[in-house]
Amino acid sequence: MGLLRVILLSLLASVGWASAALSQAATLVADSVIVSNNAVITASGNIEILYGKSRLTAQQIIYHGADGSLIIEGPIVLSDGDKTMFLASSAELSADLRNGILRGARMVLDQQLQIAATEIARVDGRYTQLYKTVASSCKICANRPVPFWQIRAKKIIHDQQERQLYFTNAQFLIGNVPVFYLPRLRLPDPTLKRATGFLAPTIVNSTRLGSGLKIPYFIAIGDHADVTLTPYLSSQTRTLEARFRRAFRTGTIVFNSALSSDDLRDGPRAYLFGSGRFQLPRDYRLIFDVELTSDPSYMLDYDYSGKDRLESIVAVARTKRDEYFSASLKSYRTLRGSELAIEDQLPNLQGEIVYEKRFFPTSIGGQGSWEISLRGHGRESNLDQLGRDVARLGGRLSWARGHVFTNGMVGRLGGEMTGEAYYIAKDSTFPKYASYMTPALEAELRWPMVRGGKSAASMVLEPVVHLAWTDTIGSNVPNEDSTLVEFDEGNLFAISRYPGDDRYERGLRGTAGLKWTRYDPDGWSLGLAVGRVLRVEDLGQFTRASGLDGDRSDWLAGAQLKLDERLSLTTRGQFNDNFSFTKSETRLAWAADKLSMAANYSWIIPDLGENRPNHTSQMNFDGIYRIGNNWQASAEWRYDFEAGKATRAGLGLQFQTDCVRFDLSLSRRFTSSSSVRPDTKINLDVLLIGFGSGSRPTRQGCNG
Repeated sequence: MGLLRVILLSLLASVGWASAALSQAATLVADSVIVSNNAVITASGNIEILYGKSRLTAQQIIYHGADGSLIIEGPIVLSDGDKTMFLASSAELSADLRNGILRGARMVLDQQLQIAATEIARVDGRYTQLYKTVASSCKICANRPVPFWQIRAKKIIHDQQERQLYFTNAQFLIGNVPVFYLPRLRLPDPTLKRATGFLAPTIVNSTRLGSGLKIPYFIAIGDHADVTLTPYLSSQTRTLEARFRRAFRTGTIVFNSALSSDDLRDGPRAYLFGSGRFQLPRDYRLIFDVELTSDPSYMLDYDYSGKDRLESIVAVARTKRDEYFSASLKSYRTLRGSELAIEDQLPNLQGEIVYEKRFFPTSIGGQGSWEISLRGHGRESNLDQLGRDVARLGGRLSWARGHVFTNGMVGRLGGEMTGEAYYIAKDSTFPKYASYMTPALEAELRWPMVRGGKSAASMVLEPVVHLAWTDTIGSNVPNEDSTLVEFDEGNLFAISRYPGDDRYERGLRGTAGLKWTRYDPDGWSLGLAVGRVLRVEDLGQFTRASGLDGDRSDWLAGAQLKLDERLSLTTRGQFNDNFSFTKSETRLAWAADKLSMAANYSWIIPDLGENRPNHTSQMNFDGIYRIGNNWQASAEWRYDFEAGKATRAGLGLQFQTDCVRFDLSLSRRFTSSSSVRPDTKINLDVLLIGFGSGSRPTRQGCNG
């Protein structure tokens, strides 16, 4: 018999299927439909029923109009929305598919968790009761008939509305080996991303804190907030960690904290880190960060953070096409052992207000901008010079215009005027009030040239010449924000290479540079750049390590090689005419299917002006290697060649299948100071995928 389509709302109303309870039409598709006089409908062959969000497929359905029941022969597939699926050999269900019994059945939740049962009972479309069950998210194959992990239970009740699973007489097994037994167990189903309850524990071993266990407990507070409390107990510490998150209509806040009582120090130890990001009216943005700790070594002892300076900030800012405004207040605290003795002599409070406006003058063309700023910082110390406080009111007016010549050259002229007025307290070596002005002029000429080769490769050559003149008129002021100068490709042609406003590069100088890049059609590219600054007069503005001292700066050279988006090699260095280096840095990165790694080496000469009495020679390495389909290894290494020892090393091993993930990590911190001691940590995390873990299973073939 041909394919028949029957709209049950009209055809079956006569035999009682459609009722006042059914507000939607049910659609039946079958190879054959027979309607009997005794109000019995028999459908057979490739049956499909669509009713609301439910979809059922089977081989035979017998509908009894007297009681509105369905007797179904399988194989049966019943989908209740896009998150829940039932598979059964036979079933007896109500006409709306919300009540009844499924035999020899399985329930699949969110394509992750499978629960097999001898019998499944559906109640009001909300509750599902499963008897003599086995639950697992592991794939079952002929060559792997036993899942890696499973939970056997006498009964499981699934609350579809609350998205919870309730187990009765539950046994947790790894393979076929029972691990523990619980008379009652409640777990979230995979569709629930936020539910109050315990999370996966972490086993921790530390040479300073001993062996311990972290057991997180997640508390959902409505739809937009949550708290996670994590007791951390070991032989050396009693710690409670806490995290609070809240989402608002216009932003979010996150706070992380911990309170400890341990054998490393007397008294309680604690830390608090918090952050917030908000969108305010009229395109303003509000941000705040809070970073507090009870003692300098607490963060490293517990591996909460590796920061050696804490920064707390509250700021309001707005960025528009031709306008920028920001106001901020910052507080600093050092955790460095070398600075703790002079902590009160370091600037610990800083505030600033900045407004900048861009304009386009029609009479002379080009682009101009003006800026006004108010900045200040203070120290806790009241000692003369060592406790210096500074407030500064500044303004800047700048203009620049570019031009493209007929031969392809690109020229640019510019100038600016900067003025600063200072209030200086607690320093007898400077006047209480001081001010200066800095006029500046610059001109630049570039000539980018492109050449194509026979192999379709292209080369770009760009010589650059930059001339600049600046002078400072007025009082000498303390240098607070420009003590460390970096000379690199980013500021090679800048009008001033000082990072702050307390110092401005002075005198007449010229910068010559050359860039060359080859782009090959095979997917690789090579770039080279070199430049140097020449001065009419050496004004003694820069230190030796900066590479900018003298009437001739060091040569700044760099190269970058990229191969097929996998290999990236970047190197840069500063050297004099005798090829004596002052600074060099090399970075190598490789990204492939199995191996990803990055290595970085840096070397800098000593410089007392930068408070570095010794050479800096360090190497950093990070790598990940994928071992087959399930295993992944990682490594990190930090080595100080000057000290002749590693500062940090770590190894990690991860095993992941479609239903479980193990993370084992070993890390060693070798550094020590007056506040920090060497420490070795071992962490083990185990995550069962399929219970609201936030991780979806990676489905693998049975041969994988």
